[in-house]
Amino acid sequence: MRNLRPLASLFLALLVAGVMCSLCYWAALRVRVARGAHPTDELAWLGREFQLSDTELARIRTLHEAYRPKCEAMCVSIAAKNHELAGVLKGAAPIGPEIETKLAELARLRAECQVQMLRHFQEVARTMPVQQGVRYLDEMERLTLGLPGPMEDVMAHPTHEHP
Repeated sequence: MRNLRPLASLFLALLVAGVMCSLCYWAALRVRVARGAHPTDELAWLGREFQLSDTELARIRTLHEAYRPKCEAMCVSIAAKNHELAGVLKGAAPIGPEIETKLAELARLRAECQVQMLRHFQEVARTMPVQQGVRYLDEMERLTLGLPGPMEDVMAHPTHEHP
């Protein structure tokens, strides 16, 4: 039973990460719809929320389209690594070198993705008027990076009992 604790914790962490990704996607979609944007116009809300001119929004659309392939490639890589990890975890006994390696590879991919997102957000923010850019960057960091995340909040809570 004791050997299952690390595996159960790992499974819970992966489940929380999957749920968080789904919630972020759902929340972004709800925000776009609530702000009157057509679900296929990913940036209309940005123009309204940050009161951008057509020229400013056009520059951001160009940046967004240039970033999209990088984002999609990272998502594919992370999904593939998640699949690899799930395959290694099936029937796994104690956590061994193969699982540790897959976890490290997954962490590296996620960190690389976050770096790319931050660079993109900073690039977009620089095309905006200064105040709107600062507000945009703060909001994007909060929504997409969620630092500290829910797992860290739970683990850091002083009354939390660890398994």
